[in-house]
Amino acid sequence: MATKDALPAALAVEVFHNFTLVHDDIMDHAPERRGRPTVHLVWDESTAILAGDLLMGMAYDLLARTPTDRLAEMVRVFHRMVQRLCEGQALDEQFEAEDDVTVERYLDMIDRKTGALLEAVLVLGGLVGGADDEARGHLAEAGHAFGRAFQIQDDLLDLTAADDGWGKTIGGDLMEGKKTFLLLRALERADGDDRAWFRRIVTDGGLDAGEIGEARRRMDALGVLGEARREVLRHYDIGERALRHLPEGSGRDGLLWIAGRMAQRVR
Repeated sequence: MATKDALPAALAVEVFHNFTLVHDDIMDHAPERRGRPTVHLVWDESTAILAGDLLMGMAYDLLARTPTDRLAEMVRVFHRMVQRLCEGQALDEQFEAEDDVTVERYLDMIDRKTGALLEAVLVLGGLVGGADDEARGHLAEAGHAFGRAFQIQDDLLDLTAADDGWGKTIGGDLMEGKKTFLLLRALERADGDDRAWFRRIVTDGGLDAGEIGEARRRMDALGVLGEARREVLRHYDIGERALRHLPEGSGRDGLLWIAGRMAQRVR
């Protein structure tokens, strides 16, 4: 199969991902995405919902244009991704109303969101490229690991990234009171004044922008930021080791290059 034959499936995933971002931004009340105002702020929530719905339909249409005799398998993989991602988003919303969310439950949630997306991306590529069952298993393992790495890294960068190139408000998750890997781990580790300080983020529904620096200082003192960085590297390593089980060639080399680039996102 020629490389161009994979383009419809690749575009399907990209369009689907943009659908999730449009709807996620509504649910998260996010004012910015990639340094620009979010769709629901430029227009309104109803328009943004309809725009997302249209993107979802376009994604399935693009997937159906893939010239392959494995389209039925690809549709099943794609729909399983949609199902898992919706489950994960529902959990994310549910967590907002819960006081005691564990790190393990949080990781299960991101496995259903970011992990499901990256796992499906790699498995779909495997199906288009004729990968056998064993190779697709390694691709799925890599996608799961990269999903965890990417989301923990995203949580970390939300608090530690330089303004240039990040495209989102620094500390936005804490200002929204979102239960991220960093906040949940801080709550598990902290006691006394520290624990009361972090609990206030949950009970008050977020921090003021002027308190973000203090949150970063307290998390660093608890070792939370260092642990997050180690977890990011550990999961990227798991994913890269899974990819190295694939047959040697330009395909494997390309995936390893992309994984390396992901690991070097804005710091």
